Amino acid sequence: MTRALQAYNAGNNSVALVGFRQAAELGNVDAMMYLGVMYGSGRGADLDYTSAMAWFRRAADAGNSQAMCNIGLLYYEGLGRPKSYAQAMSWFLKAASFGNAEATFNAGVLFRDGLGVPVNYVEAMSWFRKAAGEGDITAANAIGVLYQQGLGVSVDYAQAMSWYQSAAAAGSDAALFNIGVLWEGGLGVDQDRDKAIIWYRKAAAAGNESARAALKSLGAQESEPTPGLDPAPPPP
Repeated sequence: MTRALQAYNAGNNSVALVGFRQAAELGNVDAMMYLGVMYGSGRGADLDYTSAMAWFRRAADAGNSQAMCNIGLLYYEGLGRPKSYAQAMSWFLKAASFGNAEATFNAGVLFRDGLGVPVNYVEAMSWFRKAAGEGDITAANAIGVLYQQGLGVSVDYAQAMSWYQSAAAAGSDAALFNIGVLWEGGLGVDQDRDKAIIWYRKAAAAGNESARAALKSLGAQESEPTPGLDPAPPPP
């Protein structure tokens, strides 16, 4: 299993596939989950959602929470089977009961977006908080959005900023962008174009397209001009 995982992380997919299969047939539950991932992503094997589901089910039946979450994602996306938010929620909740932060966040998304259940921002916030407490940075950013927009809670820009900063410190490019939005709009802080640009640049450097668009709108370059050189004009 160790060699298979090393091969997987190194991108040697054919070796990883053989190794995971051997380990799975010996009862290794993590190997079953990884086989599901490989078939479900077409990595080292032909894309096959039926095989992916079969391996995820074997792993899930043995208590692997990531496999449970992945089954939920197959139903959520309608991959290899009809889309079913009810089934997605069921599997997300099963995985969440084992402490899977991704599944906990996904349950919150279904409540926030009203997918298979009525829209319920209070319930979404509850699940996002659980996920954030389990280390999910996407959930921390999502909490910030709820506070910024006043969804299920009163508008609270200070809380939004706090959650964005927490997510940004953990590497969320969306949170970096959202901090820029607060500075640009003067939301809970004194409006400051320069600080907005600083945060947008950080987000853009992390690959955030919304931040790149915001910089263009402000007539700012994606990177800070080199001192002593005339900056090139922004693109039209």
